[in-house]
Amino acid sequence: MRNGKQPQRGSVFMGMLVTVAVVAVMLMEVGSLWSSVLQRERERELLARGNQIRRAIGLYYAAGNTFPKTLEDLVLDRRQPTIKRYLRRVYDDPLTGNAEWGVVKGPGETIMGVFSNAQGTPFKQGNFSVNNHSFTGQSSYQGWVFLYGPGQSNPATRTAPEGDLLTR
Repeated sequence: MRNGKQPQRGSVFMGMLVTVAVVAVMLMEVGSLWSSVLQRERERELLARGNQIRRAIGLYYAAGNTFPKTLEDLVLDRRQPTIKRYLRRVYDDPLTGNAEWGVVKGPGETIMGVFSNAQGTPFKQGNFSVNNHSFTGQSSYQGWVFLYGPGQSNPATRTAPEGDLLTR
């Protein structure tokens, strides 16, 4: 122990270790918070896209009293002399990142609705629009079923405040 310097170096080293540990814990918390923010954004996007698909199915049904056989039929409806488009494109499921939606089958192998195939429990558990009130308290994303049934309100009107028309 010359000049008493060695104990001081050890305390600086310990101080640096504590500082690194505190910064690591803070970064973990920020990462967790950021992950939650991203998941909530994906849920909002799922609501917007699902509502647009439900609306498109309703418009398709209103134009010919039949449901589409595929989601691509909503992009190009060739049943009439003039081609109609109810969606710009088949949207990807924002939770899974692909266009593989779960589908609710209708009569004759048609599609009446869609849902996400994503695993997990939604953060959003309440405060849904009237069209999505059945989503309240669902324990998985598969419970968020965007179903169109004949006799629902006019599909040409905007279906939910949760999502705007998508421009992507």
